[in-house]
Amino acid sequence: MRLLLVSANRERSPYPVFPIGLAYLAGPLVRAGHHLELVDLCFSPEPLRDLADAVTRCSPDAILISLRNVDNVTWPGSRSYLEGIREAVAVCGGGAPIILGGSGFSLMPAELLEFLGGDMGIVGEGEEIIIPLLEILEQGGTPVGLPGVLVRGNISWLPPVPVTAIGAPDRTLFPLGRYCREGGMANLQTKRGCPFGCIYCTYPLLEGTRIRLRPVNQVMAEINGLVNFHGVEYLYFVDDIFNFPPEYALELCQAMSRGGVKVNWSAFINPQFVTPQLMDAMVAAGCDAVEYGTDSGSPAMLRSLAKSFTVAQIRSASALCRERALDFAHYILFGGPGESVATIDETFALMDEVDPTAVIAMTGIRIFPGTPLQGQAIRDGIITAESSLLEPTFYISPLLGDSLADLVTERALLRRNWVAPGLEINMSDPMLEALRTFAVRGPLWKLMKRLGRSRVRPMTG
Repeated sequence: MRLLLVSANRERSPYPVFPIGLAYLAGPLVRAGHHLELVDLCFSPEPLRDLADAVTRCSPDAILISLRNVDNVTWPGSRSYLEGIREAVAVCGGGAPIILGGSGFSLMPAELLEFLGGDMGIVGEGEEIIIPLLEILEQGGTPVGLPGVLVRGNISWLPPVPVTAIGAPDRTLFPLGRYCREGGMANLQTKRGCPFGCIYCTYPLLEGTRIRLRPVNQVMAEINGLVNFHGVEYLYFVDDIFNFPPEYALELCQAMSRGGVKVNWSAFINPQFVTPQLMDAMVAAGCDAVEYGTDSGSPAMLRSLAKSFTVAQIRSASALCRERALDFAHYILFGGPGESVATIDETFALMDEVDPTAVIAMTGIRIFPGTPLQGQAIRDGIITAESSLLEPTFYISPLLGDSLADLVTERALLRRNWVAPGLEINMSDPMLEALRTFAVRGPLWKLMKRLGRSRVRPMTG
């Protein structure tokens, strides 16, 4: 079949993100004998026209549209992407069947299929189920009854079956070089699944709670290919938690060191599973920055958010970075259940103490269906069981209400290393463009140490 693959993501803040999910589909599709063409809307100056031209040129038998996110999960500066995606679906309509998928679609599949106007959709991982789905379409059938496949007009569908063996993404069709130039890094996945229970997190819903590891030699082959054949200078591991299981992370880092791969990298890690041995192995393997999913510096809020670690472990993990002169950032979520002025002050005090390179602070927590946070929001009267969550909807502690933004802004502006995207503290589109002139490789927050005092809406006039 002639297939048109569409990466619908147009968001480039804080940097354009390579569509790795769609790249995971490309390999199985090529091996099954399908002919692929790609439209990547991220860099398109006129996305709808370019998409319409591609449909005319390709004359596809099916169109696969991947949704990375439905909005920017940022409050109060929230932006929904759904209207733009619906316009893209409309441009593709009237001919070949339109199949929606991707992590964004899988969050609310039935609602999104109806709202966006697609013909069918794939929930969860698609690289295995897409092949039988297309076989059914090629034979003129309707793919009702396939696990994880929705058909518009049919309200019943079976849950998805997790992929048994995670392969390597096929980046051949994609503008990898441009993503690296403008985004500063290439992304890489070593595992799927998350066994932890953070109340807001969608990873267990999207990938399951059982961790599935890629063989280390397969990951090494992908790294060597990215570095030696594509000229990639910086890698970002997109795993939910890079350092769990810790023995796997250690094995991978030791393999990178033995292999002599010359590349720097960073990853998102959990403070609970950081040891001196693992940190030394990460640094030896080229790691020059880490990001902690800390969420809060308040013991009460760590319990409320169902985090797996303690304040003591946050301190210890931070000290290991400082001892090795390793850049590190703590990600904070303000406004969850039970958040108060006192717990906010506890978080600021702890961040002052551990003194990371950067603190990335989000205000309000996006509510997604199926998460424990949704149930909490219903009990607290923030939403009802019937509330649509298609548009950005946030949990903000009833103890704070409208004062949350002012409380965080007032405190963050006193500190040079704080970034609050929703409040535009040390973060705005003009500033991001300016920072990229440094040709930084890796996370932009590493440049925080070059900045002076904190500011709101920097470099805008």
